[in-house]
Amino acid sequence: MADLISIDEARRRVLAEVRPLEAEAVPLEQALGRVLGADVASRVDVPPFDTSAMDGFAVASVEAGHLEVVGESRAGHPCPVAVREGTAVAVSTGAAIPEGTVAVVPVERTAASGASVRVEAVRENANVRRAGEDVRAGTPVMRAGCDLDPAALGVLAGVGTAAPLCSRKPRVALSATGDELVEPGGQLGPGRIWSSNPVALAGQTASAGGQVVETGTVPDDPGATREAIERALCLADVVCVSGGVSVGAHDHVKGALAELGVRERFWGVALQPGKPTWFGVAERPGGRVLVFGLPGNPVSAMVTFQLFARPALRALQGAEPRPRAASAVLDQPLRRNARRDQAVRCRLSAEHDGWHVVSTGPQGSHVMTSMLGADALAIVPAGEGDLAAGERVRLELLDHGV
Repeated sequence: MADLISIDEARRRVLAEVRPLEAEAVPLEQALGRVLGADVASRVDVPPFDTSAMDGFAVASVEAGHLEVVGESRAGHPCPVAVREGTAVAVSTGAAIPEGTVAVVPVERTAASGASVRVEAVRENANVRRAGEDVRAGTPVMRAGCDLDPAALGVLAGVGTAAPLCSRKPRVALSATGDELVEPGGQLGPGRIWSSNPVALAGQTASAGGQVVETGTVPDDPGATREAIERALCLADVVCVSGGVSVGAHDHVKGALAELGVRERFWGVALQPGKPTWFGVAERPGGRVLVFGLPGNPVSAMVTFQLFARPALRALQGAEPRPRAASAVLDQPLRRNARRDQAVRCRLSAEHDGWHVVSTGPQGSHVMTSMLGADALAIVPAGEGDLAAGERVRLELLDHGV
């Protein structure tokens, strides 16, 4: 293994190989969690007409007095009669206000009697929402690269966008290698374990906006490994193979990748867990394929996916960079690794002086339960001795949603 590179250098090399994917129209009701692929500007003012913010009466004067009620404006049913001095129009919240309105008097500040109403004094423009108060026609409301969360969908709907252009979801193929692996629910024989990496990595893929097109378990066999990777390269934009990337006699992934023409960009990161992480690029008729060789230990696979594959999936969608890094006060000492940075699974708590962090417990790369309840990875820099309680530590925030 060549000299190990830093986490930041590994991520830089990954992102340097990303070519954003094309955009496609997506029905608004299916666009939650997608990434906007093109700027959106409003074609109309929002609101498109002057409206009332309250149930009450539209008036042409701010003075108190008795007024003749000459009509009603309900949501979706504007009043055709203009309001003039001495008259009022009953209005509902959200309804268009009639021509001549200078204010709306809330119903609780009025007293109706037959065809007239007594209104209290009111300030000019009170309870009136003017056309374009939220958005002016022609104004950009969202830029390409925005994540479409519920608020974004509401804004798009509000400007009449029924099918926004969204970046295509990256297609991801996931494989786990190892003769010892058995699908969950299967019968365990001697020396066998249930396979957890494909399902965990599939969850991380979905959280990053990717689409899993294949998962599978590959035995420790050179031919089977080559065949599985070759098939994945034809199906996906991103291929992740967990296990088989180290230097053991039964590690066949690197050899298969070389035979298939996948060009290595790095192998080995100064990271615990995750040292044997491999990354390369393949050129195929359908486009460039990013290939990650992740460690086989389940925590190592999840940690390296978070640090390297997730940023690639986001960048493929043209997503705007969102801060994933933060810092917090360490509430316990943590032992340093002399040569490698550590990614410690940890929980966050909000205290009076900001964020504090504590590890989730035993941190072995085989201890999958260390990921349970983890809010972030605390990046403990390489060095001698302990990182003391009370020091600040860099964090990589984890995803939990889909």
